[in-house]
Amino acid sequence: MLGNFTYSNPTKLYFGKDALDGLNEELPKYGKNVLLVYGGGSIKKNGIYDKVVALLKANGKEIYEDAGVMPNPTNKKLNEGIERARAAKADLILAVGGGSVCDYAKAVSVSVHCNDDAWEKYFIRFEEPTCDIIPVGCVLTMVGTGSEMNGGSVITNHEQKLKIGHVFGDSVFPKFSIMNPEFTYTLPKYQMISGIYDIMSHILEQYFSGTDDNTSDYIMEGLLRSLIHSANVAVENPTDYEARSNIMWTATWALNTLVAKGKATDWMVHMLGQAVAAYTDATHGMTLAAVTMPYYKHILPYGTVKFARYAVNVWNVSPEGKTEKQVAEEGLEAMETWMRKIGLVMNITELGATEEMLDGMVKSTLIMNGGYKVMDEKDIRAVLQASF
Repeated sequence: MLGNFTYSNPTKLYFGKDALDGLNEELPKYGKNVLLVYGGGSIKKNGIYDKVVALLKANGKEIYEDAGVMPNPTNKKLNEGIERARAAKADLILAVGGGSVCDYAKAVSVSVHCNDDAWEKYFIRFEEPTCDIIPVGCVLTMVGTGSEMNGGSVITNHEQKLKIGHVFGDSVFPKFSIMNPEFTYTLPKYQMISGIYDIMSHILEQYFSGTDDNTSDYIMEGLLRSLIHSANVAVENPTDYEARSNIMWTATWALNTLVAKGKATDWMVHMLGQAVAAYTDATHGMTLAAVTMPYYKHILPYGTVKFARYAVNVWNVSPEGKTEKQVAEEGLEAMETWMRKIGLVMNITELGATEEMLDGMVKSTLIMNGGYKVMDEKDIRAVLQASF
């Protein structure tokens, strides 16, 4: 039964081949100084940088740059960005890139006018901003995180061996996001399938919680079927516009907070994956893929009914003549076969994890309580051990 909840999402989306024209509508709403945030420079090679800069200049903006945002943005980079934004007296932060760039931009936006240490305030104490927030806009070039339409921000602290996410409220959501599926065409296959699995994991983190007949579950089953189909197409033909646009749209709906309503949500796959990434700096979606099967096999006995429903409604497993447990296990087998088929990493050894890191990864894993079993340190160790 659905409980009480409030739903709000203030982000405006511009979607499609002409989405970048949305900047002409949005930019006049903000002051002159724009901090342009991006990653390693791929947007200069594929022409997106020039298009964005031309539109910024056409709208009379003064452009300041903050380049070099890494796939797992660090607290050191965050502090650098804060200083750049202050020096620019930024009126708008425009993030051009994937989820890490958008995450980073949001972390900068809540920190520029804050006197506290950003890492301690937001990612250790999980406080909400009490200072002025610089508005953020996103131009998406990689899909997976859903950061273009939520308040999430994930930052890594290498010294403390921690990778932590903070889900901020509505005031930190991007004011607008530009989503042109063609901007994702030049991504290497490894990054594309990593993003695809990040999308799937977001949906499953919300799906595998609760035992009621929730409308959100029906929506998520449809999103999963669409994602699986479109991923199969995109792996064979990365420039198939229909497939890439469906993947992009699914990514947004997977984590724009809608399907979480009425759900306890789990997020242990993310906590495990982030602990691995804190030690290996591996690609986010691949860390999730590498711990997924050990985790779901570990909790299946506690949520067998839902895993069986997943098997039937998403993977078309026939329940005839089988026990509920057999159906549930067959669903995970089908999922694992598909994961291997599209090229996902299925163990953390391949990502650089070693047995010597195990104790640290166990300690770095935050424990959530929304899933079918609340993990303890022994459970976490068993799952990570099985992920090697």
